[in-house]
Amino acid sequence: MSRTINKYKKVLITGTAGFIGFHLAKELLKNKNCKIIGVDVVTDYYDIRMKQKRNEILKKHPNYRFYKTNIADYKKFEIIVKKEKPDIIIHLAAQAGVRYSLANPWSYAESNYLATLNVLESAKRHYIKRVLIASSGSVYGKNGKMPFSEKHITDHPISIYGASKKASELLAHSYHHLYGIEVGLMRFFTAYGEYGRPDLALFKFVKSIIIDKPIYVYNNGKMTRTFTHISDIISGIINLTNKKELSCDIYNFSGNNPIKLLDFIKLIENSLDKKATINFLPMQPGDIKEALVDISKAGKELNYNPKISIEDGIDEFTKWFLDNKNWLLPLKDSD
Repeated sequence: MSRTINKYKKVLITGTAGFIGFHLAKELLKNKNCKIIGVDVVTDYYDIRMKQKRNEILKKHPNYRFYKTNIADYKKFEIIVKKEKPDIIIHLAAQAGVRYSLANPWSYAESNYLATLNVLESAKRHYIKRVLIASSGSVYGKNGKMPFSEKHITDHPISIYGASKKASELLAHSYHHLYGIEVGLMRFFTAYGEYGRPDLALFKFVKSIIIDKPIYVYNNGKMTRTFTHISDIISGIINLTNKKELSCDIYNFSGNNPIKLLDFIKLIENSLDKKATINFLPMQPGDIKEALVDISKAGKELNYNPKISIEDGIDEFTKWFLDNKNWLLPLKDSD
C-alpha cells in the first residue's frame, strides 16, 4: 500500500514534537495536498532540545501548522479542533516511560487517560469520524501467552504506564460503541531510529559507548525484546489510516525478529567498532523479561510487513548519531 494518505486532506497529529509524531508528520508532508496540524505541549520528560530540533524541521514546511498546547486542557484543545476542522485525528501524544510512571503516576493520568478522553470528546462534538490512538505493548503485562496477540486478555498490566494505556483503549471502545467513532488502536513495541528518544536503550547505549561511560543493563542482561524501526511503524500507521472499514480495531506494530539484549549490545559494539563497559543490575519493577509479538493481524488486514532488520537499523542509527554528535552528545539521556 502507498505511504501517503489517500482519503484525508487535513490531519491533526498530537505529539508532533515526539519521536513517532515527528516522523509521521514528516512523511505525510511529502504529499503537497496534505496539511498537518501539529499539537504538542513539549514537556521536559527527556531533553527538550531533541523535541525542539524535530519541530524546527517540521516548521520549515508550508503545510505544517503547530500549536504548543496541552491537550489535557479540554477547552484549549477543542478551540484548535473547532478552528482547524481536521478530517482525522492521529493521537500520538503521551507520557512515556515504565519506570518514570512509578515516580510520577499523576502525569500518566493527565497525559494519557485525560488527554485521550479530550481527543475522543472533541471528535464526537465536531463530527470527526476516525481517530487513531497510540497504545503500547505494555498493556500485555502479566499475560503469560507468547507471542503477544490482540486476542489475548490485557487485564493485568504491571506498570502504571501500561495501566494508563489500557485505560485509554477502554475509553476508545466506549466512544466507538456510544457514538460510532471509527477507532484504530496501535500497540507499539520499542520504536527506534533517527531522532529517537534520548531516554531509550539504543540512544543511551550508543552515546555511553562513544564517550566511554558504562551502560546499565537490567536483569543481568537476561531479557528479549522486539525492536521496531520507525519507518516500519510509519508505514503501519499510514496503512491503518487508509483502511477502508474500521470499527474499533487493535493492531500490534512490531518488528518481526526478537533479539536477546546482550546480542543487541553486541550489534551496537560491532557498528561502532568499540566495546561497551557493562554494569549489570537486577530486574526493575514494571519491566518484562521478554516481548515476542504476533503481527499477523496487521499483516493480513493492513499489509504490514516490517522491512528493516535490526542489524541495518542499528547501522543506520549509529551513522546518523556520529554524523550529528556535536548536538547529540550534550543531550541528557536519563529517564
